[in-house]
Amino acid sequence: MTISDCLRRVALITLTVLAMASAGAMATTSAAPSDPMLIPAPVSMQRLPGSFLVDPATQIVVLDPQARAAAEQFAAFVARTHRLQLKLREAEGANKGAIHFRIDPKAIGTAPESYTLEIDPQRAIVSARDPRGLLYGAVTLWQLLPPGDARSLSLPALRIDDTPRFAWRGLMLDSARHFQTVDQIKQMLDAMALHKLNTFHWHLTDDQGWRIEIKQYPKLTEVGGCRIPAGDGGLDAAGKPKPYCGYYTQEQIRDVVRYAAALHITIVPEIDVPGHATAAITAYPQLGVLDTPLVVSNEWGVNTNLFNVEESTFVFLENVLGEVVALFPGAYVHVGGDEAVKDQWKASARVQERIRELGVKDEAGMQSYLIKRLEKYLVAKHRRLIGWDEILEGGLPEEATVMSWRGIEGGIEAANQGHDVVMSPSSELYFDYLQTDSANEPPGRPATIPLKQVYAFEPVPAALAADKRSHILGLQANVWTEHMRTFARVQHAVFPRIAALAETAWSPAQKKNWDGFVARLPAQLQRYQAMGIGYAQTPFEVRSTLVEDRKRNRAEVSLSNSLGYPDIRYTTDGSEPSAGSTAYKGPFSLALPAELRAAVFVDGKPLTQAATRKLDAASLLSRSDEELAMCTGALMLRLEDDGPADGERAIFNADIFNPCWEWKAADLDGIASIEVRAGRMPYYFQLAHDEPARKFKPAASANGELEIRAGCDGAALATVPLPAAPDADGFITLKAPLEATTGAQNLCIFFTGDTRPAMWVLDRVTLHPK
Repeated sequence: MTISDCLRRVALITLTVLAMASAGAMATTSAAPSDPMLIPAPVSMQRLPGSFLVDPATQIVVLDPQARAAAEQFAAFVARTHRLQLKLREAEGANKGAIHFRIDPKAIGTAPESYTLEIDPQRAIVSARDPRGLLYGAVTLWQLLPPGDARSLSLPALRIDDTPRFAWRGLMLDSARHFQTVDQIKQMLDAMALHKLNTFHWHLTDDQGWRIEIKQYPKLTEVGGCRIPAGDGGLDAAGKPKPYCGYYTQEQIRDVVRYAAALHITIVPEIDVPGHATAAITAYPQLGVLDTPLVVSNEWGVNTNLFNVEESTFVFLENVLGEVVALFPGAYVHVGGDEAVKDQWKASARVQERIRELGVKDEAGMQSYLIKRLEKYLVAKHRRLIGWDEILEGGLPEEATVMSWRGIEGGIEAANQGHDVVMSPSSELYFDYLQTDSANEPPGRPATIPLKQVYAFEPVPAALAADKRSHILGLQANVWTEHMRTFARVQHAVFPRIAALAETAWSPAQKKNWDGFVARLPAQLQRYQAMGIGYAQTPFEVRSTLVEDRKRNRAEVSLSNSLGYPDIRYTTDGSEPSAGSTAYKGPFSLALPAELRAAVFVDGKPLTQAATRKLDAASLLSRSDEELAMCTGALMLRLEDDGPADGERAIFNADIFNPCWEWKAADLDGIASIEVRAGRMPYYFQLAHDEPARKFKPAASANGELEIRAGCDGAALATVPLPAAPDADGFITLKAPLEATTGAQNLCIFFTGDTRPAMWVLDRVTLHPK
C-alpha cells in the first residue's frame, strides 16, 4: 500500500466509524450547557449516568507496553495544569477506581488515530488500536477535567467514539524570517498535540535567513544565518551593525524530531527553491544568477533572486536534501517553488542557453525541470515531494503533492490531475494576517482573518468531482513571521485560531456549528491559561464606537464583541467592571468626561481584561492612526518601527501602496487648524512585479509635502512642506491652519513624493478649535 493510499483511507474510515457509532450515540450539533466543552468536537458522544472522581489516590493503569507513552503524556498534562500527581502502574483485571490505557485490536474503527473513551463511576478506559489513537484519547480525557487545582476532580460518565476527518492536520511555522528557540518549537508542538494536529511544516530557509545546519556547506548558517535588520534595529548602542542570527544544529533538529515523534507529530522540512534563495546565494555566490554580491535580505516581500540552473547548483540542492532526509524521517520534504519571479532567468544569456540545452520550453518549464529532478532524488531516498501550488506551472512531477495557498484553485487543478493536495489558502488559513481590526493587534499583514472565517473554511471544494475528493489529504494553517519579532507574537497569531483549524481538521463536517464552538471556546481559554499559552486577547475585547456631539459634550456609545458573546458589562467611572456591573442592552448616551471600561463575561467571569477608553472634549478632537481608515487600502500593513534594537517599539498602520489616511466625517465646525505627528521609518519591501501598483503623489518641493484634502480628490485644506529628516526622536509635528471649512468632512491626509528608502508614517492627527 502506498503512502497516498494510507492517507486516503482516513475519509472512508471516518464514515465507517460514524455508522458504527450512530446506534446509541447522542448526536448534537451545538454545545448544550451540560455538554463537555471539547475542542475539537468528537465524532460521537453518549452521556451516561453518574461521574468518576479523580483524586491523588487515583492510579493510571497501563494494560500494554505500547500504551505507556500515552498514559505518561496524560499524567504530565494533569500534573502541569491541575498540580495533581497521578501514579502509573502495569496491571490486569478490573482495577476499579483507576484510569486505564490499553491497546485493543478490536477497538472501534481501523484508523491508527481512532480511539474510544469510556467513563463510568468505577473507572475510565481509553482504548485504541494504535498508540496514536491513545494519545488523542488522553487529550480528550484531559479536556474533560474541570479547570483549576482541586483534591478531587469529577469526570462525567460517557462514551466517546472518535476518529479524524483528515489525515493531514497541519501547522506551518516560519523560522527563517524570525527565529524561535528549540524550547519555543517544543511549546508549539505541545500545543499542536493538544489540538490533535499531527503535521508540523517547518519553513527553514528564505531570503532573510538559512536556519538548518548543513555540514557539507557550513557557510549556509555561518553567513546565511545572519542579517543586519533595517534601520535603528540593526545598530547597537554604539551605532555599529548588530546582526540578527540563529540556526538549528543537526543535533538540535534530531532532538526536536524525537520530541515531535513522541507526540505523534510528523515534521515536514522546507528547503525553498528556486526562489526565496538570497541567504543561500549570499553564502555561496556561485549559486546565483547575477555577478553582483548579495547580502542576506532585511526586507520583506517578494525578492527576485533565484538559484541558477547549472548542474553544480542542482548537485548542491541534492546534497542539501540528502542531509535533510537524514534528519527528518517523515514521508514528505517540502521544496517550496513559490514566488519565483523569473526576471533574472529571462535576462540571463546563460540561463537561456541552459533552457535550450535541457530542451525545456521556457522559464516555467525550467522550474518544472528542477522540481522533477529533485522529486526523483527524493523518491530514491524513499521520500515524497510536496510544494506550493506554483509547482503546477510547467507540469507537475508524477508523484508530487500540492499545497494550495493562492486560494483553492490550485488544489482543485492538482486533484483533477490525480495529485494529492493539502489545502492552505491565504484567504482563510494565513495566521500572520490580523485577527481583528483592534488597535491592540500586534504588527501583521494586510487583511484580517477572524476566528469565524477560519472556522467556516471547508477544505473539500464543492466544485471537485466526487471521485477526486479523496485526493484532499487535509488542511494546514501557515504562520509567516516577517512581523513576529517575538514568540509572544507567534502565540498571538496562532491562538485561539488553531482551535478553529483543529475542529475543521478533525470533526465531521456535519458536526461543525459556529455557535457551539463559541460556547466551548471559553473552556479552551482556561486550558491555554493552565498551559501558559499566550493566546490573543483581541477577539474577546469589547469594541466601542462613538457618535460624537461636541456641542453638547456628549457621545452616543455602542459596544460590541467580534465573537458575539452577549453578556457585555461596563462602567463609566473608571472602575473595573464585574458580573454585577451594568449590562449593555444597546447604544447609550454618555456625558463627558468619562472613563469607559467594558468586558465580556461568560459564567460570571471576564474573558479578558476590560477595554478602557478615556473620553473628554480633547479626545473627540484627536485620532491615532489606528482610528483612521486607509484611503484605498491597496496594501495596508500594521508595521513596527525600526527601533530601538530591543524592547517595545511603536506600531503604525500604513498603506505602502498608497500612503494616505482618512478621518471620516470629521466635524470641522469651529476648527481653526490641524496638527499632524508623523514618524519616519525604513521602506523595507521588495515588491517585484507589484511595484507598479505603488502610487506616489508628485511632490512640489525637494522633500515633499504633507497635504490635507476634503476627500481624497477634493479641495486642498492645508499643505505643509516636509523636512529633509525627522527630529532626533524620529518624529515630526506639523501644524497648519485649515481653510475656512464647516460641517462634516472626510479629511484625507497624505505625504507627497517618493521618499524611499525611507517612508513617512502617520502617528496622530489633532484638530484645534478657534
